[in-house]
Amino acid sequence: FTGSAFGSAAIWQYESLKSRVQTYFEEARADWLDKIRPQKRGDFRKQVNSWWNNLTEGQRTVTGIIAANVFVFCLWRLPGMRRVMFTYFTSDPSSKALCSPMLLSTFSHFSLFHMAANMYVLWSFSSSIVSLLGCEQFIAVYLSAGVISTFVSYVAKMATGRFEPSLGA
Repeated sequence: FTGSAFGSAAIWQYESLKSRVQTYFEEARADWLDKIRPQKRGDFRKQVNSWWNNLTEGQRTVTGIIAANVFVFCLWRLPGMRRVMFTYFTSDPSSKALCSPMLLSTFSHFSLFHMAANMYVLWSFSSSIVSLLGCEQFIAVYLSAGVISTFVSYVAKMATGRFEPSLGA
Protein backbone atom coordinates (compact mmCIF):
# COMPACT_ATOMS: atom_id res chain seq x y z
CA PHE A 1 0.00 0.00 0.00
CA THR A 2 2.75 2.43 0.95
CA GLY A 3 4.58 1.87 -2.34
CA SER A 4 1.38 2.49 -4.27
CA ALA A 5 0.59 5.59 -2.21
CA PHE A 6 3.99 7.15 -2.83
CA GLY A 7 4.05 6.07 -6.47
CA SER A 8 0.63 7.63 -7.03
CA ALA A 9 1.73 10.76 -5.16
CA ALA A 10 4.78 11.09 -7.42
CA ILE A 11 2.63 10.81 -10.55
CA TRP A 12 0.11 13.27 -9.09
CA GLN A 13 2.90 15.68 -8.17
CA TYR A 14 4.40 15.47 -11.68
CA GLU A 15 1.02 16.07 -13.35
CA SER A 16 0.27 18.96 -10.99
CA LEU A 17 3.62 20.61 -11.75
CA LYS A 18 3.14 20.04 -15.47
CA SER A 19 -0.32 21.63 -15.28
CA ARG A 20 1.04 24.65 -13.37
CA VAL A 21 3.79 25.18 -15.93
CA GLN A 22 1.31 24.93 -18.82
CA THR A 23 -1.07 27.35 -17.10
CA TYR A 24 1.77 29.80 -16.53
CA PHE A 25 2.72 29.84 -20.20
CA GLU A 26 -0.90 30.01 -21.34
CA GLU A 27 -1.54 33.00 -19.07
CA ALA A 28 1.63 34.67 -20.31
CA ARG A 29 0.35 34.42 -23.89
CA ALA A 30 -3.26 35.29 -23.10
CA ASP A 31 -4.70 38.68 -23.89
CA TRP A 32 -5.57 40.85 -20.87
CA LEU A 33 -9.29 40.52 -21.68
CA ASP A 34 -9.09 36.76 -21.15
CA LYS A 35 -7.98 37.30 -17.56
CA ILE A 36 -11.11 39.21 -16.56
CA ARG A 37 -13.31 36.94 -14.52
CA PRO A 38 -16.93 37.56 -13.61
CA GLN A 39 -17.43 38.75 -10.07
CA LYS A 40 -18.90 36.24 -7.67
CA ARG A 41 -22.21 37.18 -6.13
CA GLY A 42 -23.29 36.78 -2.54
CA ASP A 43 -21.56 37.94 0.62
CA PHE A 44 -21.30 34.47 2.16
CA ARG A 45 -19.69 33.06 -0.95
CA LYS A 46 -17.21 35.93 -1.02
CA GLN A 47 -16.34 35.37 2.65
CA VAL A 48 -15.80 31.64 2.12
CA ASN A 49 -13.74 32.34 -1.00
CA SER A 50 -11.65 34.92 0.86
CA TRP A 51 -11.12 32.51 3.78
CA TRP A 52 -10.10 29.69 1.41
CA ASN A 53 -7.68 31.91 -0.53
CA ASN A 54 -6.00 33.03 2.72
CA LEU A 55 -5.23 29.43 3.75
CA THR A 56 -1.80 27.97 3.12
CA GLU A 57 -1.47 24.98 0.80
CA GLY A 58 -1.03 22.77 3.86
CA GLN A 59 -4.19 24.06 5.49
CA ARG A 60 -6.14 23.50 2.27
CA THR A 61 -4.85 19.94 2.11
CA VAL A 62 -5.71 19.22 5.73
CA THR A 63 -9.17 20.75 5.32
CA GLY A 64 -10.07 17.82 3.07
CA ILE A 65 -8.74 15.32 5.59
CA ILE A 66 -10.64 17.05 8.40
CA ALA A 67 -13.83 17.03 6.31
CA ALA A 68 -13.43 13.28 5.72
CA ASN A 69 -12.92 12.68 9.46
CA VAL A 70 -15.96 14.79 10.38
CA PHE A 71 -18.07 12.96 7.77
CA VAL A 72 -17.06 9.55 9.17
CA PHE A 73 -17.66 10.84 12.71
CA CYS A 74 -21.20 11.84 11.69
CA LEU A 75 -21.79 8.42 10.11
CA TRP A 76 -21.04 6.84 13.49
CA ARG A 77 -24.01 8.80 14.87
CA LEU A 78 -26.50 7.23 12.43
CA PRO A 79 -28.02 4.06 13.93
CA GLY A 80 -28.57 2.51 10.49
CA MET A 81 -24.87 2.80 9.67
CA ARG A 82 -23.51 1.07 12.79
CA ARG A 83 -23.07 -2.34 11.14
CA VAL A 84 -21.19 -0.89 8.17
CA MET A 85 -19.10 1.30 10.44
CA PHE A 86 -18.08 -1.60 12.68
CA THR A 87 -17.25 -3.75 9.65
CA TYR A 88 -15.22 -1.25 7.64
CA PHE A 89 -14.17 1.57 9.98
CA THR A 90 -12.77 -0.39 12.92
CA SER A 91 -9.61 -2.46 12.90
CA ASP A 92 -10.10 -6.02 14.07
CA PRO A 93 -7.74 -8.86 13.11
CA SER A 94 -10.55 -11.42 13.51
CA SER A 95 -12.81 -9.63 11.03
CA LYS A 96 -13.51 -10.96 7.52
CA ALA A 97 -12.65 -7.55 6.08
CA LEU A 98 -8.99 -6.97 6.92
CA CYS A 99 -7.57 -4.71 4.23
CA SER A 100 -10.10 -1.90 3.75
CA PRO A 101 -10.45 -1.23 7.51
CA MET A 102 -6.68 -0.71 7.67
CA LEU A 103 -7.19 2.42 5.57
CA LEU A 104 -10.73 3.44 6.53
CA SER A 105 -10.15 3.23 10.29
CA THR A 106 -7.59 6.02 9.83
CA PHE A 107 -10.53 8.40 9.40
CA SER A 108 -12.62 6.95 12.22
CA HIS A 109 -13.12 8.56 15.62
CA PHE A 110 -15.89 7.77 18.07
CA SER A 111 -15.15 10.49 20.62
CA LEU A 112 -15.61 14.16 19.68
CA PHE A 113 -12.72 15.15 21.96
CA HIS A 114 -10.38 12.59 20.37
CA MET A 115 -11.27 13.73 16.87
CA ALA A 116 -10.99 17.43 17.75
CA ALA A 117 -7.57 16.94 19.39
CA ASN A 118 -6.24 14.93 16.43
CA MET A 119 -7.54 17.42 13.88
CA TYR A 120 -6.13 20.37 15.84
CA VAL A 121 -2.68 18.78 15.91
CA LEU A 122 -2.93 17.95 12.20
CA TRP A 123 -3.97 21.54 11.43
CA SER A 124 -1.19 23.02 13.56
CA PHE A 125 1.70 21.40 11.70
CA SER A 126 0.11 21.13 8.25
CA SER A 127 1.64 24.30 6.78
CA SER A 128 5.22 23.40 7.62
CA ILE A 129 5.04 19.73 6.66
CA VAL A 130 3.22 20.35 3.37
CA SER A 131 5.71 23.07 2.44
CA LEU A 132 8.46 20.53 3.12
CA LEU A 133 6.94 17.48 1.39
CA GLY A 134 4.32 18.90 -0.93
CA CYS A 135 0.60 18.22 -0.77
CA GLU A 136 0.77 14.94 -2.68
CA GLN A 137 3.58 13.41 -0.62
CA PHE A 138 1.95 14.57 2.62
CA ILE A 139 -1.25 12.70 1.75
CA ALA A 140 0.84 9.61 0.93
CA VAL A 141 2.59 9.89 4.31
CA TYR A 142 -0.75 10.38 6.12
CA LEU A 143 -2.41 7.38 4.48
CA SER A 144 0.68 5.18 4.78
CA ALA A 145 1.11 6.05 8.46
CA GLY A 146 -2.52 5.11 9.06
CA VAL A 147 -2.21 1.75 7.32
CA ILE A 148 1.14 0.92 8.94
CA SER A 149 -0.07 1.83 12.43
CA THR A 150 -3.20 -0.27 11.94
CA PHE A 151 -1.00 -3.18 10.84
CA VAL A 152 1.11 -2.75 13.97
CA SER A 153 -2.14 -2.75 15.97
CA TYR A 154 -3.11 -6.04 14.28
CA VAL A 155 0.25 -7.56 15.21
CA ALA A 156 -0.04 -6.36 18.82
CA LYS A 157 -3.56 -7.76 19.11
CA MET A 158 -2.45 -11.10 17.69
CA ALA A 159 0.52 -11.22 20.10
CA THR A 160 -1.60 -10.42 23.16
CA GLY A 161 -4.64 -12.47 22.09
CA ARG A 162 -6.97 -9.45 22.43
CA PHE A 163 -9.19 -9.39 19.37
CA GLU A 164 -11.56 -6.53 20.14
CA PRO A 165 -12.13 -3.91 17.44
CA SER A 166 -10.49 -0.51 17.76
CA LEU A 167 -10.91 2.85 16.08
CA GLY A 168 -8.37 5.05 14.44
CA ALA A 169 -4.92 4.29 13.22
